[in-house]
Parts: sequence; structure tokens; C-alpha cells
Amino acid sequence: MKNLKNSLLAKHFSHIYIEREIIFHPITKIILDKFPNSVLVEIDNYKEVFSRPRQNYKLQEISKKLILAKKKGEFLYPGPPLCHDFGYNHFYYTSLIFNCIFSCDYCFLKGMYSSANIVIFVNIEDYFEEIDSVLKRHPLYLSVSYDTDIMALEKIVPFFSMFIEYATSRKDLTIEIRTKTADYEVLQSLRPSENIILAWTLSPQEIIEKFEHKTPSLSARLDTIKKAIKNEWKVRLCFDPILFTKNWKEIYLKFLNQVFEEVEPSKIVDISVGVFRIPKDYLKRMKKVFVNEITLFPYEEENGIFTYPDELKKEMMDLFISNLSKFVPKSKIFVI
Repeated sequence: MKNLKNSLLAKHFSHIYIEREIIFHPITKIILDKFPNSVLVEIDNYKEVFSRPRQNYKLQEISKKLILAKKKGEFLYPGPPLCHDFGYNHFYYTSLIFNCIFSCDYCFLKGMYSSANIVIFVNIEDYFEEIDSVLKRHPLYLSVSYDTDIMALEKIVPFFSMFIEYATSRKDLTIEIRTKTADYEVLQSLRPSENIILAWTLSPQEIIEKFEHKTPSLSARLDTIKKAIKNEWKVRLCFDPILFTKNWKEIYLKFLNQVFEEVEPSKIVDISVGVFRIPKDYLKRMKKVFVNEITLFPYEEENGIFTYPDELKKEMMDLFISNLSKFVPKSKIFVI
């Protein structure tokens, strides 16, 4: 596969665990063809590896293993209250992949799962069948990159392109694909769809270097966004999470100027804004593994969610939105 040898993915997946039930699935073959030198281990259920007790999360992050499985049970879930529905009445998310190739200090996945290994559910046809069933009842706004970054993993498994092709023929379906990638190559052979919103998470370069490990730089993400817009993709910007850190005011004000010096505001579909927030139980688990600026902050709890104290949160949001409003109308800004 082009560029895989020198990519972030190259040091991972020395071992691939495969549920016996999907050994001959076509998506399994696509994935295995990318890793001819990996050790293959057959298993009965992905949870044997992914959910086993006493795993070393930090060690797994250094060299992730890949687990291929068949999803059973529910395929769609109601959108979580920590995420914005952007005005859609029927907001759902789906998880074809557990975990991410990137390693952001603030990511809820570090508290959601006890393993850093990546699970791919190969039976995407069952997801499509369930989505079609829901579409018979009502329109659907669907986030498909909630537990991962499917665009960043496209060179391993082509779920990103498959969802774009699938959505094009379903007029009542709107799909959001959230990403931090800067790999425009995965878009080059695809035709933009009115049903697809590419949602880039953007952070100041200082925040990226400090908290968003292994992710592309801000300038690289902006370059990819500009190419996507030029080629008529619908683009959303996600300034989320905004983090409290030393010199945060100066950092974020400079950041907004940099973003809109590069990106034409009128070309953006909309923008989401939110400060850091995380379920209480997730943060509790993260603290057991990671000791850093994110986990050590004295957050306040409200309804089982940890976030910044009200006064600080208001100060951060007021400053950010008042300056963001200089570039885009408030009708395009969705606050989480």
C-alpha cells in the first residue's frame, strides 16, 4: 500500500487477531493484504483480547495490535448529550471501529476502553442494512467517526469511501465524518456528496504539540481543508475541545486569526465550539493510567460530567465566541 511503510501506521499491527467467523469476509482480506508480515491469531470473540483484565494501556499505545471482528446487536445509538445535533431531529452515531491511531491526552476513549488496541468490525453491510431500515421511518443525521478517525484509517480499511458511496444514493441521510487527518490523498478519487459533512477538529499548534500526540500539524490540516473546499466538499470546523492551559487567551486568539487567514469563512458549513468535558467514570479511569495536565485539573461535576468551573467556562466561551463572531455569523456557530 502506498506510503504505509513510512506512515504512522507502520510501527503498529505486528499481530492481528481475527474472529473465526469473519476470516473469509472480503473486508478482512482487504485489511490482511496490507499487512503480509503480521502474525495472525484466530480467536472466537474480540473481547477475549480487547476486554481482558490487567492490560497495560501505555505499552499498547507504543505498538497497537489489530483485532478484526463481527459486530452483533445494535448498530446505531442515539447521539450522546456531550455532542451537538446541529439542529437535526434524529441524531445517531455508529461505531465500526473502536479506538484511534492518534493519541490525544484529552480523548474520552482513554477512559472508555481498557485497551489501546484497535477493533475493526468488518461487517459494514449489516450497518448499511440497519441504516436503511431507520431511513424508512425518518431522516437520519449520523456520526460515523465517533469512536475513531475513519478517514485517518482509510488506507487500512476503506470505510470512509464506502460510506461516501453509500450515502450518495440516500437523500434523507446526512453523515458527519469527524477527523484530524491531513491526508488529502484519500479524498482525491472520491466525488463530493451533498450528504457528507467533513468535520475537522482544529486546535492551536501549541495545543497540538502539547496534547494531540501523533496528529498532523495545524498548517497541514488547514491545507487539506482548503483543498477539500476547493473541490466542493462540505466542511465543518470543530473548535472542540477548547482547553485551559497557560496563556490560553493569547494562544486561542492567535489561532482564530491563523485559521481564517487560511480558510474563507463563507465556505464553511458551520462551526462547533465546546470546552473540555468528560464523563466522570472515564476521567476516573484515565487518572489511573495517565498523570498529566488534563487528568490533574480540579474539574467540577454536573450530572456525572466533569468540566471546568462555571466561571472559567463562561470566560473561555465568551472570549472565544466573541472573537469567532468577527469572522463568521453567529447563526453558523453551534455551542456545545
